Amino acid sequence: MAQVSRRRWAGLVFISVAVALIIVDSTIVNVAIPAIVDDLGITSSEVQWVQEAYTLVFASLLLVFGSLADRWGRRRLLIIGVVIFTLASVGAALATSGELLIAARLVQGIGGAMMLPTTLSLLNATFRGRERAIAFAVWGSTIGGMAAVGPLLGGWLTTEFSWHWAFLINVPLGIAIVVGVLLTVDESRGDAVAIDVLGAVLSVLTVGALVFGLIEGRTYGWLTTEKDLTVGDWTWPWDISPVAVAFVVAALGLVAFVAWGLHRRRTSKSTVIALGLFRIPSFRNGNVAAMVVSLGEFGLILALPLWLQFVLGFEAVETGLILLALAIGSFAASGLAGALSGRIAPVWIVRAGILAEIIGVAAVGFVIAPDASWVPLVPALFVYGFGVGLATAQLTGVVLADVPATESGQASGTQSTARQLGAALGIAILGTVLFSTTSAVLTAKLDDGGVPAEQRDQVVSAVVDSAGGAIAGLAESPQTAAIADDAKAAFSDGTKYASFTAAGFLAVGLLATLSLGSGARREAEEHPVEAEAV
Repeated sequence: MAQVSRRRWAGLVFISVAVALIIVDSTIVNVAIPAIVDDLGITSSEVQWVQEAYTLVFASLLLVFGSLADRWGRRRLLIIGVVIFTLASVGAALATSGELLIAARLVQGIGGAMMLPTTLSLLNATFRGRERAIAFAVWGSTIGGMAAVGPLLGGWLTTEFSWHWAFLINVPLGIAIVVGVLLTVDESRGDAVAIDVLGAVLSVLTVGALVFGLIEGRTYGWLTTEKDLTVGDWTWPWDISPVAVAFVVAALGLVAFVAWGLHRRRTSKSTVIALGLFRIPSFRNGNVAAMVVSLGEFGLILALPLWLQFVLGFEAVETGLILLALAIGSFAASGLAGALSGRIAPVWIVRAGILAEIIGVAAVGFVIAPDASWVPLVPALFVYGFGVGLATAQLTGVVLADVPATESGQASGTQSTARQLGAALGIAILGTVLFSTTSAVLTAKLDDGGVPAEQRDQVVSAVVDSAGGAIAGLAESPQTAAIADDAKAAFSDGTKYASFTAAGFLAVGLLATLSLGSGARREAEEHPVEAEAV
């Protein structure tokens, strides 16, 4: 029995490394982008797609692979995903053009979508009671911590070696995961039922269109076309924005997806999402809370590194070191969450975590200024990371508490998609707040300084379009040094308001947890065998 228990915990280590591989890769590229631009000469449009192609495919396929894992085998799909992800990483490292790099990132997204829901469903099937709560805490803290470690690792690899190693680092990790999972993780499956092909297609179409709209709204325009969308030799020909069309497609796809699912359910056939799961209050309300909380959690990681590098002048490695406080806080929370498991209802741990996030993010907002020091940022980020570590893992436990193990793949895919959609929406909204505020404040400052309208518009466009990267060039010239100071102040205001907006979303997420009860989860921990049979 002791040997079996040790094997389970060893399996948790390799499953956590698989999660770390996904999360690190989604953040490590941001730091390596400048070196990629210099080496491959990619355009600004290609820069966007290098960063966004992964997220788009990843979020679109989570539901599909969460369902397929129950049929094909969760461990098998995890290993296939790791192999695909690792091979795509080699392709990205060896890419000689922007097109090849984007294609490799798309394939990475497929592998990542296979990996994430299967890691969670494997934990749900392997652990019970208090051990499950600890496993979820490790899983969630890995997500929060690796989001901060990614920029540090990317900065170090890019600075000391080259941007290629930002992708090649995945190769030894991928090999270790495959070998470790084969040795320590048992296969598990749900009921073997026919795959809902049309439902899978509709889910990909719906989620893909929605995520595209959320990510690209600020680029192409929310309603009317503000920038041409070009794919190869084809250019979007209409005045109505492709983003608006994407939202219409997503809405129609959602209606069709639900209608088709209800039809399949009435005829006792399988569906991509087990719609009956939404009758479970903890699952339904927990997914709503998870989505809203993600709106605030991930937006800060978008804005803060830009401000640290382009306003305060930190190098990529230094930025990563500052953000490491977030990772340390998240890992510290995992230990506390494990100690509190079984003593305090998980929903109260979730609420405490979200409250800590609100305090940490708000503190970051109050610290931000053009001449700010990094010193007060560290404790604020630690508190924020501590909250992420508490809330993320325990909220996952609450969402899946009453879900039968046979449907854990579908359930975990659903909650992972809810988080990813929340993160995409948060990045879209907070990015808009950051750059819109920067544009408005800088425009006002330059007007007050008597800068001619044409020059003003050029400066504002350069600063905003470069995400702050043009500030350093303005500061180098004595003629534009004053304008650079205005740009730093404006970008600081944008980052400040983005932080406060993130805190606002988290506050809404805290309110959303009020609809979550704690009795079912506590009962599941106290009577794991009975809960498993529910």
